[in-house]
Amino acid sequence: MSEPLIVAVEDLHRHYEVGGEVVRALDGVSFSIARGEFVAIIGQSGSGKSTLMNLLGCLDTPTSGTYRLNGADVQGLTDDRLADLRNKEIGFVFQTFQLLPRASALANVELPLVYRGLPRKARRAQAESAMAAVGLAHRMHHRPNELSGGQRQRVAIARALVGEPSMLLADEPTGNLDSTTGEEIIRLFDELNGRGHTIVLVTHEAKLAARCPRAIRLSDGRVVGDGPGMEIAALGAARAVPA
Repeated sequence: MSEPLIVAVEDLHRHYEVGGEVVRALDGVSFSIARGEFVAIIGQSGSGKSTLMNLLGCLDTPTSGTYRLNGADVQGLTDDRLADLRNKEIGFVFQTFQLLPRASALANVELPLVYRGLPRKARRAQAESAMAAVGLAHRMHHRPNELSGGQRQRVAIARALVGEPSMLLADEPTGNLDSTTGEEIIRLFDELNGRGHTIVLVTHEAKLAARCPRAIRLSDGRVVGDGPGMEIAALGAARAVPA
């Protein structure tokens, strides 16, 4: 890969003890993601994709193995340092939007910059720019309950973008949307990727993985496929066909 690596995962393990037994949620996962890539992480329930998402998002730390985020080794960092890394390096997009209901769309987008301590004028300008980037310059002062589901997800994407993170990490971003609105959101991700944003989309839907240039498929805590999105999505369909 000629571009710098945003994600470098090597022999990653995450084990949990449940009822006296060890559950190997991740069992030796390795891959890398370069700046500017658009990658789907796909797998069914129990495949390890949610655990991997939590590790990539610095919401959890591995049992063993290494994870470097934009060059920073996550292993061994304090909770405060992890929180700082999340705020600066990762823009989160959630299935359920996670917007403050009583705040305007613009105030929601500003929030990550508040935590960074940016002056009001600077964060307002950045938030307005992020809103414009997702096509909502005309809806800045509306509250979430005054917006459609697709518009709320666009606000969430603007909030993820506002701090200029190294990576957008999207968890089932179309899961609460109808098919037409979900298609609009995927097109927006395509546009953002075309502008150079690195996007990692976590999903169980083969049709979404097929839309991504690259997909990584997990099963039983291991990588079982890594390649063009359409091929990896089809791999899942092939596995589902009885022998």
